[in-house]
Amino acid sequence: MNIRQPAVAGTFYPESPDHLQSMICEMMDDAEERRLSPKALIVPHAGYIYSGPIAASAYRLLKPIRNTIKRVVLLGPSHRVAFEGISVPTCDAFASPLGTIPLDTTAINKLLSLSQVHLLDEAHASEHSLEVQLPFLRNCLNHFKLIPMVVGDASPYVVAEVIESLWGQDETLIIISTDLSHYLNYEEACHRDKQTVKAIEQLSDSLTGGQACGCYPLNGMLKLARQRGMEVITLDVRNSGDTAGDKTRVVGYGAFVIQ
Repeated sequence: MNIRQPAVAGTFYPESPDHLQSMICEMMDDAEERRLSPKALIVPHAGYIYSGPIAASAYRLLKPIRNTIKRVVLLGPSHRVAFEGISVPTCDAFASPLGTIPLDTTAINKLLSLSQVHLLDEAHASEHSLEVQLPFLRNCLNHFKLIPMVVGDASPYVVAEVIESLWGQDETLIIISTDLSHYLNYEEACHRDKQTVKAIEQLSDSLTGGQACGCYPLNGMLKLARQRGMEVITLDVRNSGDTAGDKTRVVGYGAFVIQ
């Protein structure tokens, strides 16, 4: 079996399974319990000490439906490899310190019939935007398969088309991985992120990289959500100056649910 190995274990999150599980459980326990019906989550992807508590506010929603979700469609931006369209890997599973997650290879093979989807292992090998979600998913769900996609330069239309093809029913969860503003001072970041949150809540599909590094997958999800008459609920918005960093150069994080 061809398995993608973790690239950022020990840096973005603990490599020790016990330490990692303990850290996630603590963040999940601290997150507010809400009764919502998530079809999609928007979550950040920085190091856990920075963005983990914000992500936990979204993942906490999965606890009541942990047995219902059988497939997770995970989309995030490419930080290291430039390409057009959407990349899927050739492997059979993704490894994490909390266990290996099998891929839905049948669905991935069907996606390759779409012109915007390509096999590109290079885009997945070192990409953290997807990887940091895996321990949370292993903690929150029981048995599921993963469809991981790294999104390069892609229009909202082509991303929406891919998500639509995988929509499924209650068994399918969609996750968009993105941070918000990058490397502004605290006051500037708070102002920009406030405007970005408003745009997300209004289901705008014209966000820029300066607003959200995962704007390409996010715009596609928001376009489709608008077409389907769905709503976005903001769960938590903070930045690294609020969690574990100084306030001179911060990164913004937001957690949202689409239902």
